[in-house]
Amino acid sequence: MPTPQLRRTLFTLACLGAIGHVHADTVIDNANGYSLSAANKLLRFTSLAFDDAGKIIAVGSAAQVKRKVAKGATHVDVQGKTVLPGLIDAHGHVFGLGTIASGVMLYGSSSLPAAVQAVGDFARTHPERSWVIGNGWNQEIWKLGRFPTATELDAAESARPVWLRRVDGHAGWANSRALALAGITRATLDPAGGKIERDADGNATGVLVDNAMELMDAVLPKPGDVENRAALDGALAQLSRVGLTSVHDAGIGQMQDRLFRDYADHGKLTVRVYGMIADTTEDFDALSKNAPLNSYAHDMYALRAVKLVSDGALGSRGAALLAPYSDDPTTRGLLFYKDDAMRAKMEKAMRAGYQVNVHAIGDAGNHQILDGYQALIGKYHSVSLRHRMEHAQVVQLSDIPRFKALGIVPSMQPTHATSDQNMAEQRLGHERIKGAYAWRTFLKQGSRIACGSDFPIESPNPFEGIHAAVTRQNSEGFPAGGWYRQQAMTVAEALRCFTLDAAWAAHQEKVIGTLETGKWADFIVVDQDLFKVDPKAIGKTQVLQTWVAGRRVFEKK
Repeated sequence: MPTPQLRRTLFTLACLGAIGHVHADTVIDNANGYSLSAANKLLRFTSLAFDDAGKIIAVGSAAQVKRKVAKGATHVDVQGKTVLPGLIDAHGHVFGLGTIASGVMLYGSSSLPAAVQAVGDFARTHPERSWVIGNGWNQEIWKLGRFPTATELDAAESARPVWLRRVDGHAGWANSRALALAGITRATLDPAGGKIERDADGNATGVLVDNAMELMDAVLPKPGDVENRAALDGALAQLSRVGLTSVHDAGIGQMQDRLFRDYADHGKLTVRVYGMIADTTEDFDALSKNAPLNSYAHDMYALRAVKLVSDGALGSRGAALLAPYSDDPTTRGLLFYKDDAMRAKMEKAMRAGYQVNVHAIGDAGNHQILDGYQALIGKYHSVSLRHRMEHAQVVQLSDIPRFKALGIVPSMQPTHATSDQNMAEQRLGHERIKGAYAWRTFLKQGSRIACGSDFPIESPNPFEGIHAAVTRQNSEGFPAGGWYRQQAMTVAEALRCFTLDAAWAAHQEKVIGTLETGKWADFIVVDQDLFKVDPKAIGKTQVLQTWVAGRRVFEKK
């Protein structure tokens, strides 16, 4: 009688057969192949072979690979196209990516009137929705010099509640109906770590920053199992299309864990997921009962990290700064927790053996967490857990060497720099900007950067991230020459931070991240050579095929 684990394995293999036929050996021929070595050297190959379990058995020239492959192997000719290791996004939100597509999309709105028009159009074409929900507004692009208001949003829809998250996810814009349903009045106090934007008379104007958004979350309708599965299906499809074979999901609970395991058991998890439990509250207590999950279903899923949040975002002035904002001297942003409370959360996770990954954007947020790591890592002898700073976006220059000294991984998102360039220096001033988005400074001291996108806040397309890392320009090529170009990466460094170093940040460098014997055959075929094209064209790279564990999970038609 087969064990439950064996039954799951057999079922997984059967399901994977529906994605790509299973053969004894498979050989990728005529490749313009690139991989990386542990010494950060580019390795070239023309052939890649893997067995029916999805593990690589040979990489090299056609002659070298031929000697290792059994007769009767299946050959796939990629006709000189470029083959790269599967790309890894070290910080994203899988269910958020899948859910966003079903609401109002304001990422392209260039003005407040255009955004209000888009909300109104959506509301009229979706009369069945009890709430109008969306994402992506950015008042900085609109050149308002202020946040939008509930009254302005009422012009688009006043009968039903409207709730729209800002592009960075750290503020939300509500109409008057939504404010009323959430019970937000002049008398409502700002919660710890949050802010209700108000007019001169103290009335709520419609924007809730950071923890104040929980007031709205409490009354939002909750998605059911059908909606959650649809969101996961949609996200997995998007991730495979852009060449991501693994993602680090920054903040999951029991629902997400249940579905990730279920999809892995049934061969439906077409992207590897490295999970971080959101906070150390009820979900952590439930999910940590059986200790960290280092690997599940042939390395398709892991749950061995915790995601905490220190502060807010720069765009909404929620990022915690050591000195007041240069463009608003009345505020320093928001630390979500006092030092003792934050340290208690870090200690709870570390004591249980979990990697601790903390969102920190402002220099005060980063400083708080570095102090916490300094106090706790030695106490729990946990440097081997490779604790991380998620974003490490604005760091005072004297704190940057502490990352290396403490063994903290800077988990950074290149497109944040090119998206924030329109307001970052105004927020920080000329001196503080020197420690912001400082990739070269981190690399020079020997830190290993794990790159991601923070999707759906930014596009999940990793080639846009590589482009930003190399050029320090946005997709329109602005600014000419690059924004603080001295902090740019080389193409090889950018590829490494989206492959091997992202894998290392998840304790997975021995199984994924490069194409070498014994590792999983996670790779992609793309339409251009990143090392030969004009760097400005890297972001336009098209993925032709995506393979995970030797199974083709996406092919461009």
